[in-house]
Amino acid sequence: MQSQYFDVYSSWENNPEAFWKSASEAIDWFKEPDAVFDANAGVYGRWFVGGETNTCYNCLDRHVAAGNGDRLAFIHDSAMTGAQRSFTYSEVLAEVKAIATVMRDLGVGYGDRVVIYMPMVPEAIFSMLACARIGAVHSVVFGGFAAQELAARLNDSQAKLVISASCGLEPGRVVAYKPLLDKAIDLATVKPEHCLIVQRPELIAQLRPEKGELDFADLVGNALGRDIECVAVKATDPLYILYTSGTTGKPKGVVRDNGGYMVALAWSIPNIFGIKPGEVFWTASDIGWVVGHSYIVYAPLLAGNTSVIFEGKPVGTPDAGTFWRVIADHDVKVFFTAPTAFRAIRREDPDGELMAHYDLKGLRALFLAGERADPETLKWAEQKLKVPVIDHWWQTETGWPIAANPMGLGLMPFKHGSPTRPMPGYAIDVLDDSGLPVPAGTLGNLAIRLPLPPGCLPTFWSADERFRETCLSTFPGYYTTADAGVIDEDGYVFVMARTDDIINCAGHRLSTGSMEEVCAKHPDVAECAVIGISDTVKGQIPCGFLVLKHNVSRETEKISSEVAEMVRSQIGPVAAFKTVMIVPKLPKTRSGKILRGTMQKIADGMPWTMPATIEDPGALDAVTAALIAKGYGGGMRAVSRTGDT
Repeated sequence: MQSQYFDVYSSWENNPEAFWKSASEAIDWFKEPDAVFDANAGVYGRWFVGGETNTCYNCLDRHVAAGNGDRLAFIHDSAMTGAQRSFTYSEVLAEVKAIATVMRDLGVGYGDRVVIYMPMVPEAIFSMLACARIGAVHSVVFGGFAAQELAARLNDSQAKLVISASCGLEPGRVVAYKPLLDKAIDLATVKPEHCLIVQRPELIAQLRPEKGELDFADLVGNALGRDIECVAVKATDPLYILYTSGTTGKPKGVVRDNGGYMVALAWSIPNIFGIKPGEVFWTASDIGWVVGHSYIVYAPLLAGNTSVIFEGKPVGTPDAGTFWRVIADHDVKVFFTAPTAFRAIRREDPDGELMAHYDLKGLRALFLAGERADPETLKWAEQKLKVPVIDHWWQTETGWPIAANPMGLGLMPFKHGSPTRPMPGYAIDVLDDSGLPVPAGTLGNLAIRLPLPPGCLPTFWSADERFRETCLSTFPGYYTTADAGVIDEDGYVFVMARTDDIINCAGHRLSTGSMEEVCAKHPDVAECAVIGISDTVKGQIPCGFLVLKHNVSRETEKISSEVAEMVRSQIGPVAAFKTVMIVPKLPKTRSGKILRGTMQKIADGMPWTMPATIEDPGALDAVTAALIAKGYGGGMRAVSRTGDT
């Protein structure tokens, strides 16, 4: 069908408040908002001021009241244990009420903060919803996060309660959480009053009741059947705090409100993702990352969908066919994951042979976000899955997509490498460093005109001024995305790199993302990353890191020279692309982002710290060794590793 996108986007442009007023009718309000938008409230204005609602009520109670209590809400599929469990909306509501009752009995109430430090188990998500039910503010920190980082989040949020588990499961190992939690509390200046611990059979933790450490299952089991009503909260009250690493070493607490977030997510499910109530939507991510919060937990429940809670990895649990098994087992209609997952699968199974073992006929679309989706990975996914593969762009700060090809409105023509066009609520400009718009097709800073739409962060936790300085001060009147890119003559957005990944080579501004696109075209390359290294003559020169597909037997020097020649041929000699290194894997965060900034510091011989969110510290060691072998940096670590667990 012809896309309705242009009509819908124009309706927002012509009357933003009427657009969002209409969208807000998908939410149940205890008290209707006094105003759709108040430009004088908050840092840049606030949405749905005066409205009162409850996110847990909208996710659970109203569906049960409407007679849909027997519909599946969650399927928990653990590739680590082989266990599968399903929960109806009524069953989830009963569990959430019990957890909310336990929290209330422990003195947790409206406005209090609760840190959830958990693996991907249902109890973690039920606890998030229980916080929402009583008006408490949750802050999820993914399980296994380093103790000093967890302590910083306990301090900043001033958490009253921690909900955790005895352990998490990783391929080949059990990660004990309790020692990390104990150390974090020892380090923290703000101590939680109680810790609820989910005991997993793979590792039982020793609890100290005298220190407020309590067994989650015992207390929740005893509370089943007790009723607890939803607390009416303001639309502008915080639902959660999601911490991201800050450049100053102090984490940034991204705040998400209740009303605007629900309105944006409820609009996005049918319109962007094209999902109908009752269908299965799987987002392969973790809670503790924004993708998990928005599209494992809140958006699917708001829309009456079934969401998959997956514990595992795209490869190694047990093989590169795990994703296809989950899709087939649970009749997943729309699948959402990070490009890095598909690059890992492609590396292990380049011909997609494992797909043939599973019935994927029910899958309608694949959505990719979280890391730049290079065209080669997109093409591979399209060829193997034979469904639309939709790149879309958003951030922790925005909470939902900035740009996408909206499946529910009818797909627009695809352009590989582009997340397509801005969604309603987002007006994107490309600016030069002085804040002036640049011509179509010119590389510059991607900036979003204020006000940001509903669902985006209103501020940082207890840090309005830091929010202004970090996000709003670079280009007055704009939110700074810190991404660089272009908008072409058709209005398509191309996100090329983080702004600190734009390199200046002999006076030419070059995108490392465009060079990565070329590197990825080589038939032997599974993954790649390009960074800029300081050079006394040219200012900066590009340096490429390649991860080869499995079973490649050709000489690595030959592959390196071929890739360098491809970049020279397709981008030009001005790129000065000569330095290429082959490494066993690229260092990434748990959410799949390549740690280019840290790699660049190592190359330039600058002090650096092991990022707390790193997935595999050994990958960064391999990059360091490769750089030293080439005569570059190897910069000193500023402190000991903070991310090892």
